[in-house]
Amino acid sequence: MFRFTRHGFKEMLVGTVVLALMAFALGWAWWPLAILVLPVLIWLFAFFRDPERPIPAEERIMVSPADGTVSDITEIESEPLLGGVPAVRVGIFLSVFNVHVNRSPCDGKVLSITYKKGKFINALQHAKASDENESNTVVLGETTTGKPVAVVKQIVGLIARRIIFTASQGDSLRMGDRIGMIKFGSRTELVIAKWLEPKVTVQVGQVVRGGADIVAKLGQPIHTTVKQPADGEEFEPIGTRVSPT
Repeated sequence: MFRFTRHGFKEMLVGTVVLALMAFALGWAWWPLAILVLPVLIWLFAFFRDPERPIPAEERIMVSPADGTVSDITEIESEPLLGGVPAVRVGIFLSVFNVHVNRSPCDGKVLSITYKKGKFINALQHAKASDENESNTVVLGETTTGKPVAVVKQIVGLIARRIIFTASQGDSLRMGDRIGMIKFGSRTELVIAKWLEPKVTVQVGQVVRGGADIVAKLGQPIHTTVKQPADGEEFEPIGTRVSPT
């Protein structure tokens, strides 16, 4: 079923009104000019699309937390957010034409959420954008032991100005759950602890789909007690945490 994310209702409503007024003004001058706003209106609604995704049933995997293009794969000697253990980071660049809804890469509990104000450097500048841009960093851990397993980092880009994360600290997530979005072009990072023995299955330049495409296979399991959904049940939290405007 085709759907739109509820996080874009305001933008779609305001944008439709503004574009309708522009079309009226342009059409008053010369009616064919009114057609010029149609591609913009189509793009606006397409940006906030939120397609259903087939979540893999395999165990010992992590799926992509975002739609986009894999921009970099980096080995990390010591990741403080994961207890100082070695890790691997997969960076994903989201253009303004990608779906911008973020998803949980695995089953796990939200251990911490850290929002940081910062710059709006082009997200294609991987290192600078990761270190200096406004971001929201989420640490996920095993629901049974609380041991950190992964980090999802939502990073704004040159155009993006708002980060939304819908879960709260202590919430349990299922792999593929919707967890928020970044509005208008951005970068999402997935950092995986090396003790899970991850084997990255994607390459730089590869296009991935959030929640559907596997980015890493794990040699060790993630211990979890996350409840499985009933048919048709929606697990996206109703409450919404947003970045300051």
